[in-house]
Amino acid sequence: MPRNARFAALALLAALPFAALAQTAPAPAAGWPNKPIRMIVTFPPGGSSDAVVRIVAPKLGERLGQQVIVDNRPGAGGNIGLQALTQTPADGYTLAVGAAGGLAANPSLYPKMPFDVQKDFVPISLLAHIPFVLVVPPSSPAKTVADLVAQAKAEPGKVAVGHGGNGTAMHLSVQLMKLLAGVDMTEIAYKGSGPVALDVIGGQVPAGMLDLPSVLQQVKAGKVRALAVTGSTRLPQLPDVPTLAEAGVKGYESTGWFGVVAPTGTPPAVVARLSAELRAVLVDPEVVAGARAAGVELSPTTPADFGRFIASETVKWADVIKRSGTKLD
Repeated sequence: MPRNARFAALALLAALPFAALAQTAPAPAAGWPNKPIRMIVTFPPGGSSDAVVRIVAPKLGERLGQQVIVDNRPGAGGNIGLQALTQTPADGYTLAVGAAGGLAANPSLYPKMPFDVQKDFVPISLLAHIPFVLVVPPSSPAKTVADLVAQAKAEPGKVAVGHGGNGTAMHLSVQLMKLLAGVDMTEIAYKGSGPVALDVIGGQVPAGMLDLPSVLQQVKAGKVRALAVTGSTRLPQLPDVPTLAEAGVKGYESTGWFGVVAPTGTPPAVVARLSAELRAVLVDPEVVAGARAAGVELSPTTPADFGRFIASETVKWADVIKRSGTKLD
Protein backbone atom coordinates (compact mmCIF):
# COMPACT_ATOMS: atom_id res chain seq x y z
CA MET A 1 0.00 0.00 0.00
CA PRO A 2 1.44 3.47 -0.86
CA ARG A 3 2.65 5.40 2.20
CA ASN A 4 0.06 8.20 1.80
CA ALA A 5 -2.77 5.68 1.52
CA ARG A 6 -1.45 3.81 4.55
CA PHE A 7 -1.34 7.04 6.56
CA ALA A 8 -4.92 7.84 5.56
CA ALA A 9 -6.11 4.37 6.59
CA LEU A 10 -4.30 4.53 9.93
CA ALA A 11 -5.62 8.02 10.59
CA LEU A 12 -9.18 6.87 9.86
CA LEU A 13 -8.86 3.97 12.29
CA ALA A 14 -7.25 6.18 14.94
CA ALA A 15 -10.08 8.70 14.64
CA LEU A 16 -12.86 6.20 15.31
CA PRO A 17 -12.98 6.67 19.12
CA PHE A 18 -13.13 10.47 18.74
CA ALA A 19 -15.77 10.22 15.99
CA ALA A 20 -17.94 7.90 18.06
CA LEU A 21 -17.87 10.30 20.98
CA ALA A 22 -18.58 13.32 18.82
CA GLN A 23 -21.53 11.80 16.96
CA THR A 24 -23.50 10.70 20.03
CA ALA A 25 -26.93 12.33 19.85
CA PRO A 26 -27.07 15.27 22.29
CA ALA A 27 -29.78 15.69 24.89
CA PRO A 28 -30.68 18.93 26.68
CA ALA A 29 -27.99 19.99 29.17
CA ALA A 30 -30.30 21.35 31.84
CA GLY A 31 -28.62 23.78 34.21
CA TRP A 32 -25.24 23.81 32.48
CA PRO A 33 -23.34 26.01 32.92
CA ASN A 34 -24.23 27.40 36.32
CA LYS A 35 -20.70 28.28 37.50
CA PRO A 36 -17.41 29.52 35.96
CA ILE A 37 -15.53 27.32 33.50
CA ARG A 38 -11.79 26.78 33.80
CA MET A 39 -9.72 26.58 30.61
CA ILE A 40 -6.29 25.01 31.17
CA VAL A 41 -3.81 26.45 28.67
CA THR A 42 -0.74 24.32 28.03
CA PHE A 43 1.40 27.32 27.00
CA PRO A 44 3.10 29.98 29.14
CA PRO A 45 1.52 33.44 29.48
CA GLY A 46 2.46 36.06 26.94
CA GLY A 47 2.88 33.94 23.83
CA SER A 48 0.78 34.18 20.68
CA SER A 49 -1.28 31.08 21.51
CA ASP A 50 -2.02 32.36 25.00
CA ALA A 51 -2.93 35.76 23.55
CA VAL A 52 -5.51 34.19 21.23
CA VAL A 53 -7.03 32.15 24.07
CA ARG A 54 -7.37 35.34 26.11
CA ILE A 55 -9.25 36.95 23.21
CA VAL A 56 -11.53 33.93 22.83
CA ALA A 57 -12.22 33.16 26.53
CA PRO A 58 -14.25 36.28 27.45
CA LYS A 59 -16.29 36.03 24.25
CA LEU A 60 -17.06 32.37 24.98
CA GLY A 61 -18.00 33.37 28.53
CA GLU A 62 -20.45 35.94 27.20
CA ARG A 63 -22.18 33.34 25.04
CA LEU A 64 -22.33 30.79 27.87
CA GLY A 65 -23.36 33.29 30.53
CA GLN A 66 -20.46 32.30 32.80
CA GLN A 67 -16.87 33.47 33.22
CA VAL A 68 -14.21 31.41 31.42
CA ILE A 69 -11.05 31.50 33.56
CA VAL A 70 -7.67 30.94 31.87
CA ASP A 71 -5.29 28.72 33.85
CA ASN A 72 -1.78 28.47 32.36
CA ARG A 73 -0.11 25.08 32.96
CA PRO A 74 2.88 24.92 30.57
CA GLY A 75 5.62 22.31 30.45
CA ALA A 76 6.69 18.96 28.97
CA GLY A 77 5.42 19.85 25.51
CA GLY A 78 1.86 20.23 26.83
CA ASN A 79 1.80 17.07 28.94
CA ILE A 80 1.55 18.88 32.29
CA GLY A 81 -1.60 20.80 31.42
CA LEU A 82 -3.27 17.89 29.67
CA GLN A 83 -2.50 15.55 32.55
CA ALA A 84 -4.15 18.08 34.88
CA LEU A 85 -7.29 17.85 32.74
CA THR A 86 -7.48 14.07 33.26
CA GLN A 87 -7.68 14.68 37.01
CA THR A 88 -10.83 16.82 36.79
CA PRO A 89 -14.49 15.78 36.70
CA ALA A 90 -15.97 15.26 33.23
CA ASP A 91 -18.75 17.77 33.85
CA GLY A 92 -18.00 20.49 31.29
CA TYR A 93 -16.48 22.89 33.82
CA THR A 94 -12.84 22.19 32.96
CA LEU A 95 -11.39 22.28 29.45
CA ALA A 96 -7.88 22.36 28.05
CA VAL A 97 -6.19 24.00 25.10
CA GLY A 98 -3.59 21.62 23.70
CA ALA A 99 -1.29 21.80 20.68
CA ALA A 100 0.43 19.47 18.22
CA GLY A 101 2.95 18.34 20.82
CA GLY A 102 0.64 17.21 23.58
CA LEU A 103 -2.24 16.02 21.39
CA ALA A 104 -0.38 14.38 18.50
CA ALA A 105 3.41 14.04 18.77
CA ASN A 106 4.26 13.35 22.40
CA PRO A 107 3.05 9.72 22.40
CA SER A 108 5.84 9.03 19.90
CA LEU A 109 8.40 11.26 21.63
CA TYR A 110 8.12 10.19 25.26
CA PRO A 111 8.71 6.59 26.43
CA LYS A 112 5.88 6.97 28.97
CA MET A 113 2.83 9.20 28.74
CA PRO A 114 0.60 10.26 31.66
CA PHE A 115 -2.53 10.00 29.49
CA ASP A 116 -3.94 8.48 26.32
CA VAL A 117 -5.20 11.19 23.95
CA GLN A 118 -7.75 8.94 22.25
CA LYS A 119 -9.13 7.47 25.48
CA ASP A 120 -8.88 10.38 27.92
CA PHE A 121 -10.09 13.35 25.86
CA VAL A 122 -13.04 14.31 23.70
CA PRO A 123 -12.37 16.97 21.04
CA ILE A 124 -14.36 20.22 21.06
CA SER A 125 -12.89 22.31 18.22
CA LEU A 126 -9.63 23.22 16.58
CA LEU A 127 -8.88 26.84 17.46
CA ALA A 128 -6.13 28.07 15.16
CA HIS A 129 -3.09 27.44 13.00
CA ILE A 130 0.22 29.27 13.50
CA PRO A 131 2.70 29.37 10.61
CA PHE A 132 6.41 29.01 11.25
CA VAL A 133 9.29 30.88 9.61
CA LEU A 134 12.88 29.73 9.04
CA VAL A 135 15.12 32.71 9.73
CA VAL A 136 18.84 33.56 9.79
CA PRO A 137 20.78 36.66 10.93
CA PRO A 138 21.07 39.46 8.36
CA SER A 139 24.83 38.84 8.26
CA SER A 140 24.40 35.15 7.39
CA PRO A 141 25.97 34.00 4.11
CA ALA A 142 22.83 31.92 3.57
CA LYS A 143 20.60 33.98 1.29
CA THR A 144 18.30 31.06 0.48
CA VAL A 145 17.25 27.69 1.88
CA ALA A 146 19.49 26.07 -0.73
CA ASP A 147 22.45 28.01 0.70
CA LEU A 148 21.67 26.85 4.24
CA VAL A 149 21.22 23.24 3.13
CA ALA A 150 24.50 23.35 1.20
CA GLN A 151 26.30 24.72 4.25
CA ALA A 152 24.79 22.01 6.48
CA LYS A 153 25.82 19.28 4.03
CA ALA A 154 29.35 20.66 3.78
CA GLU A 155 29.69 20.78 7.60
CA PRO A 156 27.51 17.99 9.05
CA GLY A 157 26.42 18.73 12.61
CA LYS A 158 28.11 22.13 12.73
CA VAL A 159 25.23 24.34 11.59
CA ALA A 160 22.86 24.94 14.51
CA VAL A 161 19.16 25.76 14.37
CA GLY A 162 17.26 27.02 17.39
CA HIS A 163 13.61 26.26 18.17
CA GLY A 164 11.10 26.99 20.90
CA GLY A 165 11.51 23.81 22.93
CA ASN A 166 11.61 20.03 22.74
CA GLY A 167 8.26 18.49 21.87
CA THR A 168 6.89 21.71 20.38
CA ALA A 169 5.65 21.97 16.80
CA MET A 170 8.70 24.11 16.04
CA HIS A 171 10.94 21.23 17.15
CA LEU A 172 8.99 18.81 14.96
CA SER A 173 9.17 21.23 12.04
CA VAL A 174 12.98 21.25 12.32
CA GLN A 175 12.99 17.45 12.39
CA LEU A 176 10.89 17.30 9.24
CA MET A 177 13.15 19.81 7.48
CA LYS A 178 16.29 17.85 8.37
CA LEU A 179 14.67 14.60 7.24
CA LEU A 180 13.37 15.84 3.89
CA ALA A 181 16.45 17.97 3.11
CA GLY A 182 18.80 15.16 4.11
CA VAL A 183 20.93 17.31 6.41
CA ASP A 184 22.52 16.90 9.84
CA MET A 185 22.02 20.09 11.84
CA THR A 186 22.55 20.64 15.56
CA GLU A 187 19.36 21.61 17.36
CA ILE A 188 19.27 24.07 20.23
CA ALA A 189 16.10 23.89 22.32
CA TYR A 190 15.05 27.16 23.98
CA LYS A 191 12.23 27.92 26.39
CA GLY A 192 10.01 29.70 23.92
CA SER A 193 10.44 31.63 20.69
CA GLY A 194 11.53 34.95 22.19
CA PRO A 195 15.03 33.83 23.25
CA VAL A 196 15.55 32.14 19.86
CA ALA A 197 14.71 35.36 18.03
CA LEU A 198 17.13 37.35 20.19
CA ASP A 199 19.97 34.91 19.54
CA VAL A 200 19.31 34.86 15.80
CA ILE A 201 19.28 38.67 15.75
CA GLY A 202 22.55 38.72 17.67
CA GLY A 203 24.15 36.05 15.50
CA GLN A 204 24.63 33.63 18.41
CA VAL A 205 22.74 30.90 16.51
CA PRO A 206 22.97 30.47 12.70
CA ALA A 207 19.27 29.77 12.13
CA GLY A 208 15.95 29.62 13.93
CA MET A 209 12.54 28.03 13.42
CA LEU A 210 10.05 30.49 14.91
CA ASP A 211 6.31 31.06 14.99
CA LEU A 212 5.20 33.96 12.82
CA PRO A 213 3.90 36.22 15.63
CA SER A 214 7.26 36.04 17.43
CA VAL A 215 9.34 37.07 14.44
CA LEU A 216 7.17 39.03 11.99
CA GLN A 217 8.18 42.49 13.17
CA GLN A 218 11.87 41.55 13.24
CA VAL A 219 11.62 40.33 9.64
CA LYS A 220 9.93 43.54 8.54
CA ALA A 221 12.52 45.62 10.38
CA GLY A 222 15.38 43.72 8.73
CA LYS A 223 16.69 42.37 12.03
CA VAL A 224 16.45 38.80 10.70
CA ARG A 225 16.23 37.35 7.19
CA ALA A 226 13.30 35.03 6.44
CA LEU A 227 14.36 32.17 4.17
CA ALA A 228 11.05 30.29 4.02
CA VAL A 229 7.70 29.64 5.65
CA THR A 230 6.61 26.16 6.63
CA GLY A 231 3.04 25.93 5.37
CA SER A 232 1.69 24.86 1.98
CA THR A 233 1.16 28.43 0.76
CA ARG A 234 2.91 31.78 1.09
CA LEU A 235 1.76 34.09 3.86
CA PRO A 236 -0.01 37.39 3.16
CA GLN A 237 2.21 39.01 5.80
CA LEU A 238 5.36 37.83 3.95
CA PRO A 239 4.29 37.45 0.31
CA ASP A 240 7.85 37.44 -1.05
CA VAL A 241 9.04 34.62 1.22
CA PRO A 242 8.74 31.16 -0.40
CA THR A 243 7.48 28.01 1.28
CA LEU A 244 10.10 25.43 2.16
CA ALA A 245 8.67 23.20 -0.57
CA GLU A 246 9.06 26.01 -3.12
CA ALA A 247 12.59 26.58 -1.85
CA GLY A 248 13.60 23.03 -2.69
CA VAL A 249 12.59 20.89 0.32
CA LYS A 250 10.12 18.78 -1.63
CA GLY A 251 7.03 17.50 0.17
CA TYR A 252 7.50 19.81 3.16
CA GLU A 253 4.47 21.14 5.03
CA SER A 254 4.11 21.92 8.71
CA THR A 255 2.19 24.41 10.82
CA GLY A 256 1.55 24.79 14.49
CA TRP A 257 -1.99 24.38 15.74
CA PHE A 258 -3.97 24.25 18.96
CA GLY A 259 -7.50 23.34 19.97
CA VAL A 260 -9.87 22.64 22.84
CA VAL A 261 -10.53 19.25 24.43
CA ALA A 262 -12.57 18.07 27.42
CA PRO A 263 -12.28 14.98 29.61
CA THR A 264 -13.82 11.83 28.16
CA GLY A 265 -17.22 11.31 29.74
CA THR A 266 -18.26 14.94 29.36
CA PRO A 267 -21.99 14.85 28.54
CA PRO A 268 -22.57 14.85 24.75
CA ALA A 269 -25.00 17.76 25.05
CA VAL A 270 -22.32 19.82 26.79
CA VAL A 271 -19.76 18.90 24.11
CA ALA A 272 -22.23 19.92 21.39
CA ARG A 273 -23.04 23.25 23.09
CA LEU A 274 -19.38 24.06 23.78
CA SER A 275 -18.42 23.33 20.20
CA ALA A 276 -21.26 25.37 18.73
CA GLU A 277 -20.60 28.39 20.95
CA LEU A 278 -16.85 28.20 20.40
CA ARG A 279 -17.26 28.05 16.62
CA ALA A 280 -19.53 31.09 16.79
CA VAL A 281 -16.83 32.98 18.72
CA LEU A 282 -14.15 32.00 16.21
CA VAL A 283 -16.00 33.66 13.33
CA ASP A 284 -16.73 36.84 15.30
CA PRO A 285 -15.12 39.68 13.28
CA GLU A 286 -13.55 41.23 16.38
CA VAL A 287 -11.98 37.92 17.40
CA VAL A 288 -10.78 37.19 13.86
CA ALA A 289 -9.17 40.64 13.62
CA GLY A 290 -7.45 40.24 16.99
CA ALA A 291 -6.06 36.83 16.06
CA ARG A 292 -4.81 38.01 12.67
CA ALA A 293 -3.10 40.95 14.31
CA ALA A 294 -1.20 38.37 16.36
CA GLY A 295 -0.28 36.44 13.19
CA VAL A 296 -2.70 33.58 13.90
CA GLU A 297 -5.39 32.19 11.59
CA LEU A 298 -8.50 30.85 13.36
CA SER A 299 -9.72 27.41 12.26
CA PRO A 300 -13.06 26.39 13.84
CA THR A 301 -14.16 22.77 13.36
CA THR A 302 -16.75 20.31 14.56
CA PRO A 303 -15.73 17.81 17.25
CA ALA A 304 -15.64 14.99 14.70
CA ASP A 305 -13.46 16.96 12.30
CA PHE A 306 -11.08 17.95 15.08
CA GLY A 307 -10.84 14.31 16.16
CA ARG A 308 -9.95 13.24 12.63
CA PHE A 309 -7.39 16.04 12.39
CA ILE A 310 -5.69 14.98 15.65
CA ALA A 311 -5.57 11.40 14.41
CA SER A 312 -4.04 12.34 11.06
CA GLU A 313 -1.44 14.58 12.75
CA THR A 314 -0.60 11.75 15.17
CA VAL A 315 0.14 9.40 12.27
CA LYS A 316 2.15 12.04 10.38
CA TRP A 317 4.40 12.97 13.29
CA ALA A 318 4.82 9.37 14.45
CA ASP A 319 6.33 8.61 11.04
CA VAL A 320 8.64 11.66 11.15
CA ILE A 321 9.76 10.87 14.70
CA LYS A 322 10.41 7.21 13.88
CA ARG A 323 12.38 8.00 10.74
CA SER A 324 14.43 10.73 12.42
CA GLY A 325 15.07 8.70 15.59
CA THR A 326 13.96 11.56 17.84
CA LYS A 327 13.20 10.66 21.48
CA LEU A 328 12.74 12.65 24.69
CA ASP A 329 13.29 11.52 28.26
